[in-house]
Order: sequence, then C-alpha cells, then structure tokens
Amino acid sequence: MKIKILLTILFALVLSGCVGPKDPSGWHSSQKSEFKKILKTDKYLSICNEQALYNQVKSSGNSQVMTKLLVAYADNLANGCLVNAKGFNAYRQKITTADIQRQLNAGQSIAQILQPYIPQYRQFNALIAKYHATNDPVLKRKIRMNIERIKLMKSGLGNTYALVNIPEFKVRVIENDKTSVTMKVVTGKRGHETPIFSADLKYITLNPTWNVPDSIARNEIIPKTLRNPGYLKSHRMVVRKDYNLASPAQSFNPSLARNYVGGEGPVPFKFIEIPSNRNALGRVKFIFPNHHSVYMHDTPAKSLFKRKTRAFSHGCVRLEKPKYMLEYLSKHYTAHGHEDVMAKYNSMKTHYLKIVKRLPVHTAYLTTYVDDSGQLISFGDIYGYDKSQSLNF
Repeated sequence: MKIKILLTILFALVLSGCVGPKDPSGWHSSQKSEFKKILKTDKYLSICNEQALYNQVKSSGNSQVMTKLLVAYADNLANGCLVNAKGFNAYRQKITTADIQRQLNAGQSIAQILQPYIPQYRQFNALIAKYHATNDPVLKRKIRMNIERIKLMKSGLGNTYALVNIPEFKVRVIENDKTSVTMKVVTGKRGHETPIFSADLKYITLNPTWNVPDSIARNEIIPKTLRNPGYLKSHRMVVRKDYNLASPAQSFNPSLARNYVGGEGPVPFKFIEIPSNRNALGRVKFIFPNHHSVYMHDTPAKSLFKRKTRAFSHGCVRLEKPKYMLEYLSKHYTAHGHEDVMAKYNSMKTHYLKIVKRLPVHTAYLTTYVDDSGQLISFGDIYGYDKSQSLNF
C-alpha cells in the first residue's frame, strides 16, 4: 500500500515537471529549463522592458535574478507593456514576488504559474503568430500594440463573448472561438469615444424610452427647445421630474431652463423620448450594466451604415441589424420563444427580456484583427491611440 502511495506522489511530481531537489531560491531544475525555453522565443511576448534582466539570466543563471525576471514577465503578461494606456488598464492585476515564490516552492510548473495571466482570447495567439510572420517594422509595431491591448482586457471571460471592435466599426458574437453573428456598428465620435471595458449582458429592452443624459440636455435639447418651442413635441419628448415615465408630467419652463444651458452637473428636470419607430434608441437595446452608461441599441439613422467611417454616437454602440441580433440572442440567451418576443416587440410597449445564459461583452480597440479564415486585417486609428500610445521597450 505504501509503495502505491509513493508511486502516486512520484507520478504527480513527474506531471508537474518538478522532480529532484530545489535550490536555495526554490527553483527546480525543470522549472529553470522550462522558463529558459519560454524566454528563448519570448513565447508570450512579455520580456518587454526587461531585456537587461534577461541578459543577466542568460549569462549567470542566478536563481534570484531568475525569480525577479519571472515576476516581471508575469506582470508584463498580465498588465501589458504600453505607455499611456489610460482607459485600457481598468483590470490591472497585482503580481507579487511572495506569490510567485510560493508557487515555485510548491513545485508548480512555469506554465501553471503563468496560466492565470495568459489572455484566453483567440486573438492573442493569432496576433502573436502574425507578429512573428512579418518583417515590416511598421506593421510589426501595429500588431504588437494590439497584442498589448489584449493583455489589458478583463481576464477569465472565456471563449464565448460579444466583441465590439471600435476602429473596425463591427460587432461579433463569438461562441467557442467561432463567429456566430457579425454586423456593422456606429461607435462614439471624437470627444465622446466609446470606452474600452468588459461587462456581462444582463437584459434586452424592447421598445425603450430614451432617458436623455443631463450633458446632452444641457448642450443640445435645452438650447434647441429655447429656439423652437415645438422641438420637444416633434421629437416625441416629454418632461418629468425624474426618469420615470409614469411620474407626473411637467411643462418646459424657459426661464428655468436657461439656467442649465451648457456647463456640467445635474439638471432638476428630465427629458424622456417615448417609444416609437423614430426613437433615438430605435426599438431595442441590449444592456450590459457599466458605469459608462454604454449599451448596444437600434437606431433610426440607418444611412450611417453606408459610410466606411462610422464614429457618430455619444459613446453607445448602434447596430446595423438590431432585429437579427434580437432574434439570435433571445433564441440562445433568454427563456423566451420567438413568437413571444415578437408579440412584445410589436406591442410598442416597453418590455424586458432577462438573459439566462452568460454572455460577456467586450468593447475593444484593435487596429489589427485576425479573422476566422486566418487573414490579418487592419483598420484606421480613429481615436489616435496608435499614435498616442507607445511600447515601454
């Protein structure tokens, strides 16, 4: 019985890649060999600004230096190697020497130690392959910028998700690393850029109202209504004390409203556009709650989808084929049948469909992308991030 137990332990050690004694710094020889192999090809493109430290490892093989480099490599892999990554690094991960040392002492392989920090998205490995395949320095830099942005995306969201690629003006529903749905989108214009973040889709709103944000009320709705008293009626807008359509109606008060032209801060009355075919949000919106108040939605401005560059929104994502997205997501991600959904849709009344199967939504800024056929495609730098950001090495 004891022999079986010993053999089981030995087998587990063989699988972990760590057999034999540790050195005083906690490294097994197999861990050293594995890490050197990763470094030789820079498998995860995360040596970055630690080339001098890598040269020390190559020349001395010192275990303490190797530990320092492993911590730096994990940090570069988890948090990217971009300078001026403001807006991209909301999901920064903390890498500590104590944690790495504990894992080394426990005999974990380097692959096991680095695994939590390796982006799960297919684009990561696909772009690394394209990076190695080109000798064009301009293209190489552009691909590398996007590899670093992928490192900064929220971890742990799996291989099924919706991806809004802002500079491509496209959204994809990707399931098990294969594209199920794709369509054109309109994204935020300069000054109202669509933010980069990740959140789970939670519900779908049919026949939504548009609760006009205070910033838009100050800079657009109030000035237009002061110039044209018939503006609110022609745009199907009502005034309420808050964003509750059922609350008592209020009249537009020009004397009060003049105090809230321009500037910042809350407005003590709210504009609500009622459901209609001409509603600014169209007939359906897809909600993934976030502090940016950004979501995907229908739009009556269909002509914008004929344009190549489609940065026209205040930050939200407008869909080219909202009814198709509704049909697909309601069928696969809600408990509602198609007939029930369409009855609610045709009622012109506001209804909510709860999402019952997890679907993360990423908004991303990738100016290069590898499609399902393996082709590298490139897009314009609409927000100037390729120019304003740089690599830290």
